[in-house]
Amino acid sequence: MGFIDEIKARAKACKKTIVLPETEDERTYKAAEAVLKEGIADLVLVGSKEEIEKNKGTYDISGAAIVDPATDARTEGYIAKLVELRQKKGMTPEQAKELLLNNYLYYGVMMVKMGDADGMVSGACHSTADTLRPCLQILKTKPGTKLVSAFFLMVVPDCDMGADGTFVFADAGLEQNPDPEKLANIAISSADSFTLLVGKEPVVAMLSHSTKGSAKHADVDKVVEATKIAQGLAPELALDGELQLDAAIVPEVGASKAPGSKVAGHANVLVFPDLDAGNIGYKLVQRLGKAEAYGPLTQGIAAPVNDLSRGCSAEDIVGVVAITAVQAQAE
Repeated sequence: MGFIDEIKARAKACKKTIVLPETEDERTYKAAEAVLKEGIADLVLVGSKEEIEKNKGTYDISGAAIVDPATDARTEGYIAKLVELRQKKGMTPEQAKELLLNNYLYYGVMMVKMGDADGMVSGACHSTADTLRPCLQILKTKPGTKLVSAFFLMVVPDCDMGADGTFVFADAGLEQNPDPEKLANIAISSADSFTLLVGKEPVVAMLSHSTKGSAKHADVDKVVEATKIAQGLAPELALDGELQLDAAIVPEVGASKAPGSKVAGHANVLVFPDLDAGNIGYKLVQRLGKAEAYGPLTQGIAAPVNDLSRGCSAEDIVGVVAITAVQAQAE
C-alpha cells in the first residue's frame, strides 16, 4: 500500500468533515466526487445551489452538503463571532457580513472555528496568502506554537532514500526568510508533522550549501545557529546541520562529508534555509523526479486548514483532503 493509500485508509477509519470553498473551479468537483465515492471524508461545498449546479458539470456530488452563506441559518452567528474576534481591528457587523457573503474562504474558516467542520482545503485558484489570511485572523496559532509554517509531503517513486521515498520539505510555502529561531521552530514542527502523517521516526537535516564548515558565509551561520537552537529545544530529536542535500540523504556522501553524524545520509525531513530554496527544491523533485507533492500543508494553526498549489490536479486535492482529515483526527 502506497503512502497516500495509507492516509486515505486512516481518514476512512474515522471520517471528518472537510470544507471545500473553491466552488468556482472544476477540479473541486472532480475531487469531491472521488472523495465521496471512496468514503474519505464528509464534504461541505460553499456556495449557492444555483452556482454549484451550474459549475459542477457532470460530476456526482450528491453526497456533499451545500452551504449557501446568503441563506444558511448559521451565518448570523458567524457574523457576530467574526466581529467579536476582529473588533480590535475595527470590524463592524456590516463589514463582517460582506466578507462572509462574498469570500467563501472566510466562510469556510468560520465553519471550522465554530465546530461545524473539522478542516478546510483551498488554494487551487487562490494564493497561499489568500488561503492563510483568514486562518491567521480567525483560528490563530495552536497553543504552544510560536510560528505558522508550511511543508510539502513528497513521495518519490522508486526511491530508497528518506522513508522509502517519503520526505517532508519545509518551509516550502510560507515563511520567506526565517531567522535562526524561526528556522529551528520550523524544524521541530516539521518533525512532529512527519511523525503524525508518516508514522516513522523523523530524521531532520538542516540544509545549506555547506556541510560542517565547508563554506563560510552569513547564510551558513544562520543554519548553524538554527541547528543549535533546535537541538536545545528538542534534544530527543535526530537533528543535525549544516548539511548539503547529498550529505543529508545519500549514505555514502553523508559518511564521507559528516562522519559521526546520526542524521547525515538518512534524513527524511529536509529543512531549507529559506522559501526560495524550499519552493525551487520541491518543484524540481516534483517535475523532474515525478514525485507526488502534497501541499503546502500548514503546521501551527489551531485547526487543520491546508493550501494547494494553483497547479494542482484533482487527485492532489483528494490527497490533501485525506491528509487534512488525518490531521483533524489528531486534533
